[in-house]
Amino acid sequence: MTEAGSLLLVDDDEVFRERLARALRDRGYQVATAAGHDEALAVTATERFDFALVDLRMPGLSGLALIAPLRERMPEARLIVLTGYGSITSAVEALRAGAHDYLSKPVDADQIIAALTSDAARPAAEAPPTLARAEWEHIQRILADCNHNISESARRLGITRRTLQLKLKKYPPRS
Repeated sequence: MTEAGSLLLVDDDEVFRERLARALRDRGYQVATAAGHDEALAVTATERFDFALVDLRMPGLSGLALIAPLRERMPEARLIVLTGYGSITSAVEALRAGAHDYLSKPVDADQIIAALTSDAARPAAEAPPTLARAEWEHIQRILADCNHNISESARRLGITRRTLQLKLKKYPPRS
């Protein structure tokens, strides 16, 4: 198999990071991993990569804070931001900071490779979510984290239980 390039994968979720690293290695990439900001900077102090995949939300400094140092150390590298908490604002911030693309989890290795190797901007079919859709997705993530407990979800969202119920009625799930 030919070498597809060297890649730095930065994600605090060990299971996701190792599964994705294995999938990318199986597709010919030479992959180094880091669990966070400081570890990524330590790795790039001695190595350079063709590509970097950076999780947006990590304990300590975010992936957003990692973009500038990575761009400085590896100006030719293609940098992709991954996140499970996508929003229009964070996508714009990541692209302005120097990321080449922004992908929302769940994402598979083939989608990542397409983003890594694409010279064009993201396809028009993948328009950014509306503010209402982003809010709906955030509420759904909080509900899932709380095992669909409305009271606990409302507390975490900082709204009343009734307000959450009204929002859930306003934006019913898509079929």
